[in-house]
Amino acid sequence: MENEKNSDKKNNLNQEGRSQNSGMPRRTVLKALAGLPVAGVLGYEVLRKTKYDNRNREAIIKQLGLDEIDFPESDYGTKKHTGDLIRVGFIGFGSRAGQLSKALGFMHPDEVMERQKNDTLNEWLGQEYLNVAITGICDVFDLHAENGLATAENDVRPGGQDAAKMPVRRYLTYQEMLADKDIDAVIIATPDHHHARIATEAARAGKHVYCEKSVALKEDELNELYNTVKNSNIVFQLGHQIPQSIVFQQAKEIIKRNILGKITLVETTSNRNSAHGAWIRHLDENGNPKPGSEKTIDWMQWLGEAPYVPFSIDRYYNWTKWFDYDTGLIGQLFTHEFDAVNQLLHLGIPETVTSSGGIYYWKDNRDMADSLNCVFEYPDHDLTLMYSGNLASSRNRGRVFMGHDASMELSNNAVITADRNSTRYANEIEAGLIDPGSPMISFNPGAGQIDAVTSATEKYYAERGLTTTTINGRRVDVTHLHIREWLNCIREGGTPQANIDMAFQEGITCIMAHKAYVEKRVVKWDEENRKIV
Repeated sequence: MENEKNSDKKNNLNQEGRSQNSGMPRRTVLKALAGLPVAGVLGYEVLRKTKYDNRNREAIIKQLGLDEIDFPESDYGTKKHTGDLIRVGFIGFGSRAGQLSKALGFMHPDEVMERQKNDTLNEWLGQEYLNVAITGICDVFDLHAENGLATAENDVRPGGQDAAKMPVRRYLTYQEMLADKDIDAVIIATPDHHHARIATEAARAGKHVYCEKSVALKEDELNELYNTVKNSNIVFQLGHQIPQSIVFQQAKEIIKRNILGKITLVETTSNRNSAHGAWIRHLDENGNPKPGSEKTIDWMQWLGEAPYVPFSIDRYYNWTKWFDYDTGLIGQLFTHEFDAVNQLLHLGIPETVTSSGGIYYWKDNRDMADSLNCVFEYPDHDLTLMYSGNLASSRNRGRVFMGHDASMELSNNAVITADRNSTRYANEIEAGLIDPGSPMISFNPGAGQIDAVTSATEKYYAERGLTTTTINGRRVDVTHLHIREWLNCIREGGTPQANIDMAFQEGITCIMAHKAYVEKRVVKWDEENRKIV
């Protein structure tokens, strides 16, 4: 390949000293630029650099066969849901349920007023109308139940005048809700220790289930849930929204086309460095378990099958810290990481898991580690999955798929960097077409297009990523898309992405990692007998 620097000189200047791009003699060009501000000179150089970048970009995309990718257009916003109205009940209405209700098309009046003030309401009102009604709210805390009722009854909604209006009822127990034939489906947004039991009973009652992660804390309850759902006609969706992102769909094409080469190592991480991020949350003083109080909490119902302890406002709000109610970083953060990796690579349940870590920073009354490392071995796939979580550092470490020919860092964008010792890209690296020190490809989720990174500006944006998915020119909440998929499957048939099989694989993997940490040993999966050993 001809040296690019020499090539630029030959292309831009002829033997007579004239610029072929402008037809001006070289001295005249320099004289004209001398009178311009510095930005003008830089603009001239950037123009030449951009032409070089464009040639490289086109060559890279063509070499990888990415010019042949035809991403399907989304029907989002163009489809009117004419099927039967789906009547949804919420079991648990804390902070996450508030987010889920907005994704469903319902917002609390106070938030509506706040959004009107900061001019963000119309964006939400432009969300696709899903033809649903929240007709039931169940929560053990009166205050949360009242918030749920106000949210469900609010007339300000996507769909405008066409939005269905139905009465909403509060249920004091989830069993009461499941027994009501006027409820078609339930969204379970309780603390984790209730998930499997309530989801199992909902499936038995014939209710479609959208269940927040993590799916189960114990192996026996996970098996019971799995068998119940598999023997029912309900649609089950686990609460993971990552696969709904446009960039995630693009990453699937990268994996499918073997752009990375053989992947043998995946590293996933999650770092946070705040009290809130470590589950030291605001404690509402209105919460009181005593009958006759202004706002009461049914503490015994909240505990469920967990060991009895006296009422604790700390446990009620910060339940994630205790293993009676959750598996800490594994159940709260690693679950998202595993779903992303498993949806792309279809790894399933690991053969072995080891975990280590401890409580190194937040010296409070917690069980959960604030520093955790887990290693998941997949010898059948020739691959290791590593997870590292820390609650005392904000350093961004990413989620990286490492292949022989390239690596992909996947977050709100996807950045692919060639390996300097790649076999597939050896010629391009030697010729200078691909620089292994910089991203080779970035994905633009805002436009749903692939772009080759060849300039410092593009690299800057590629490294930072985006926080929203854009479909047909509009920003769309991925949780809304996830719930939409669940509802579409209820109406039209089909299986959602985070189905019960994916939930089972995730659940077993998380239980293995938790046992490995608590029991300080290597935990194995017995595939023949389908159990953890």
